[in-house]
Amino acid sequence: MSRNAHPAGPRHGDVLPDPHPSGAPADLNALDPAIWPVSARRIDGVLNLGGASVTALVDEHGTPALFLDENDVRGRARAYTAGFPGVDVYYAGKAFLCTAVARWIAEEGLGLDVCTGGELAVALAAGFPAERIAVHGNNKSVAELRRAVDARVGHVIVDSFDEISRLADVASEVGVRQRVLVRVTVGVEAHTHEFIATAHEDQKFGFSLRDGSAARAVEAVLGAPSLELAGLHSHIGSQIFETSGFEVAAHRVVGLAASIRDVHGLQVDELNLGGGLGIAYVPGDDPESPKQTLERLSGIVEVECAAVGLRVPRLSVEPGRAIIGPSGVTIYEVGTVKDVTLDGGHVRRYVSVDGGMSDNIRTALYDAEYTCVVANRGSAAPPMLSRVVGKHCESGDVVVRDTWLPSDVRPGDLLAVAATGAYCRSMASNYNHVPRPPVVAVGDGRSNVIVRRETEDDLLRLDTGIDR
Repeated sequence: MSRNAHPAGPRHGDVLPDPHPSGAPADLNALDPAIWPVSARRIDGVLNLGGASVTALVDEHGTPALFLDENDVRGRARAYTAGFPGVDVYYAGKAFLCTAVARWIAEEGLGLDVCTGGELAVALAAGFPAERIAVHGNNKSVAELRRAVDARVGHVIVDSFDEISRLADVASEVGVRQRVLVRVTVGVEAHTHEFIATAHEDQKFGFSLRDGSAARAVEAVLGAPSLELAGLHSHIGSQIFETSGFEVAAHRVVGLAASIRDVHGLQVDELNLGGGLGIAYVPGDDPESPKQTLERLSGIVEVECAAVGLRVPRLSVEPGRAIIGPSGVTIYEVGTVKDVTLDGGHVRRYVSVDGGMSDNIRTALYDAEYTCVVANRGSAAPPMLSRVVGKHCESGDVVVRDTWLPSDVRPGDLLAVAATGAYCRSMASNYNHVPRPPVVAVGDGRSNVIVRRETEDDLLRLDTGIDR
């Protein structure tokens, strides 16, 4: 998923080890359409998002701030539903969720997968249709299960034998027959970071095919009168560009479905292959289009079902970050610029901004890469390899590990980091007691705060030692 870090300095290939990223782009002001929202463009050198200049947006909303292009989100959602009436598409709430985004997703006809009681609460507060909600999680509490059953969610994805027992009891008490999917660990390791690959054997999710626990979980569900086996679920990881892993996963899950037919005389109605589909963060990232992805996944399932004489079940997918990730751009203000001379006379430039790992932990956590540009002006200055860092008291507080920026970048400039719509604000923290940034929807020249900026009063409100 990520390339190796490298020394940053004022020169090009003569100071870069091998392997190293490509040289400086021909135009530091250019915006790669594969990475930026569809509305992103420069007007008189200034980055515009959703029809508004970032300088005007910052004047109104401050920095740091995450700007979401609403039309871009909706367009990507529609791209996954257009032309595929036999496929259910679920938006991953964990990527980013608030009531406004939940309503956008609902209006575009998608389902929603949630993995905690908090995410479910947001979905229900937004009025999201409960029958289109799927509830994930490897350790759902009794309270969370009860809330899901009370709400009449469409599916609960069961993840352990303890949970099957708990859910059966809750559904019996409520007096409903809850539809469930059994999450299957298929033994496929996606080509992604270790911490976001979720289908190899040594991890916490699902029931293993190899040791027979998946088959036993199916039997447990079928043996519970208050549960209904709707189908099977598999998820092999995140930030995936290739479909080869899905082929192996589908083969193994369809094999289990055929076994259920042969042993129990039951045809499963649904097969959820998860998703974790990748997006472009830096030049060279080349994800498939939604049409390509859905055509290939549908084709894979049809071939595997035909091989075992199984009727093709309804296919479900979870595109994950692919719907909202490219639609988000975080804007920071530069506070300091520092050149540090290293051994050998090389210089590393540190560009410090007013956010950091509290609003984007992915670089520190996954060694993630991002594309970054100066947003408030164009520049013809020579490129310089730079490291964009945050304001936190932590040496690992890095936003963009190595990026080409104009050598005239200075305090007061605005930096825009692309593709931050997913897993940035949703994983944000208050490390060093830094308030979390707002999320602002933009579109058609207008902006609207959909999650307000936290304040120091918000932080202090939880501190019980303060006299009020």
